[in-house]
Amino acid sequence: MRLSIIIPLFNEAENVTPLIKNLTSTLDDLGEQYEVILINDGSVDETETLVSEHAKLDKRIKLLNLKRNFGQTAAMMAGIDHATGEIIIPMDGDLQNDPSDIRLLLKKLEEGFDVVSGWRVNRKDSELRSFPSRVANRIISKISGVVLHDYGCTLKAYRRDIIQNVRLYGEMHRFIPIYASWQGGRITEIPVNHHPRIHGKSKYGMGRIIKVILDMIVVKFLADYATKPIYVFGAFGFFSLFLSVPITGYMCYLKLVENTSFISTPLPLLAALTFLTGILSILIGLVAEISMRTYHESQDKPVYLIKTKVNLTDDY
Repeated sequence: MRLSIIIPLFNEAENVTPLIKNLTSTLDDLGEQYEVILINDGSVDETETLVSEHAKLDKRIKLLNLKRNFGQTAAMMAGIDHATGEIIIPMDGDLQNDPSDIRLLLKKLEEGFDVVSGWRVNRKDSELRSFPSRVANRIISKISGVVLHDYGCTLKAYRRDIIQNVRLYGEMHRFIPIYASWQGGRITEIPVNHHPRIHGKSKYGMGRIIKVILDMIVVKFLADYATKPIYVFGAFGFFSLFLSVPITGYMCYLKLVENTSFISTPLPLLAALTFLTGILSILIGLVAEISMRTYHESQDKPVYLIKTKVNLTDDY
């Protein structure tokens, strides 16, 4: 199988038929072997029925029905797990992505890239959605070091070997290019078409911004400190311990020199709080280190990635 197209669906009954017709027409013109995996993410409309009907007529159309609504990231992970293609291309199911752009993504992959990300230059969403997205894209690019204009665009192309071991949680599907960069993948971005939504309503709200920021914190932590968590907790712990020293000193100065009672200032409580926080942070760091080592050693997971081997075998 050459191509696996992955499309999460949630209450997209009105869009299913035109989506499949446009997509299969475009893919047939490419002349590539392909499969279209549609993940029904707990829809309560006719989405499941319609996709099932199309799947009966065309074996290249495949359906995964999730037991309930798990969210776009989980649905996409299910699609990736069941994909058999050499190249994996996720898309939205709301007709806003243009299937004709798949040809452009594949052409860019042929230049030697491992990930080609779509960039909705002329995005057809309201400013209420577009502006927070632009801000989030800049923050994510700055923190991760992987500069993309449009992390939120679902339409991307991945080589299978670059993401086959990626596990996604929360709202982290938009961070797959970052995970790919950890694997040493080459990443680029190209402009793609974006159409206004005709049927149904958007599943995205302002509350997702907070989730994305929290997930970005997790991604950054995993990128820099997954194998050395003591550096984070230990550094904060020592900072708290050092902070308690001048507080204690100033507290004693007030008592001995200016005859100020301990109970008349919050300094004793603050000194105790910073000292205990420092000790607890270091202890948490040690526990995190034990957990990290157990994770890697119990599953025989290396802390490195090998690109190629010369005159070496796996028996060493």
